[in-house]
Amino acid sequence: MPEEEYYTSQVVRNRKSYFETPKEKLFTQSFLPLEGEIKGTVYCTGADEHVRLRWMFQKICMSFSTWGYAVFFAANLLGHGRSNGIRCYMGDMKKVAATSLSFFKHVRCSDPYIHLPAFLFGESMGVLLNFSCTFSLSLILGSSICYPGLIFSAPLFVIPEDMKPSKPHLFAYGLLFGLADTWTAMPDNKMVGKAIHYTERLKIIASNPQRYTGKPRVRTMREILRKTQYVQENFGRVIIPLMTVHGTYDGVTCPSSSTLLYEKASSADKTLKLYDGMYHSLIQGEPDENAAIVFKDMREWIDERVKRY
Repeated sequence: MPEEEYYTSQVVRNRKSYFETPKEKLFTQSFLPLEGEIKGTVYCTGADEHVRLRWMFQKICMSFSTWGYAVFFAANLLGHGRSNGIRCYMGDMKKVAATSLSFFKHVRCSDPYIHLPAFLFGESMGVLLNFSCTFSLSLILGSSICYPGLIFSAPLFVIPEDMKPSKPHLFAYGLLFGLADTWTAMPDNKMVGKAIHYTERLKIIASNPQRYTGKPRVRTMREILRKTQYVQENFGRVIIPLMTVHGTYDGVTCPSSSTLLYEKASSADKTLKLYDGMYHSLIQGEPDENAAIVFKDMREWIDERVKRY
């Protein structure tokens, strides 16, 4: 089925474009409902590769759209898919996050959407990237560009012990004064198998020739380690409504990422959902009946916050 026909059959209008800053070019997508009034906007981010996005992550975007929300997706972070940058290298996470947030702000402040409630949705490392940056921006602290809600799926705030980068390796590479930053030299703990629960989807993803199979880059892992620590120290600064969800069998990001955020966030309106036996990719990597449970909880949460807006 041609792409446009597929989106129409899902009652969704899809658009692809590039958002350009003076130095960077970010591949983006939007998903708008074809029918009914737009209730609000959702701004999505993740660290997925282009191929996985095309048929998996967009399931999240289309679902929000069918619920009546205009969805704007920083589809490929810098260093991923069609966006600029060395592949799977995020040596300066602040710059990577700032580019996505610039896109969100551009849309958020445009005439059709400025008066609508807006929500920031993130998954996995995409949450870490934007969350660490937004502590210094209005998304968390509140201002004229206020987001009335955050929705996080399996956020990367706490790294499982067997996934943590080796400190001796990081120290040794650090002695090279930046020469090793882009090297694919860090140990790889086979994240795909720990992220995808549904065997048939795991086989498809693992066999995809365009999937990045190299080892993590040195500075990317150093940045992840540094940012997770920074974010944990600043959970208390979160004051807006939030929902965080996690699978108890997540082997990529610790479920304690969500529980710690829930316990330490200062928001008076916060929700934690833990799904027993589910893996890291709660929607893309779970059987449909499990994903339906997660979607139901998210829809009830966001619709209720729109009513209060």
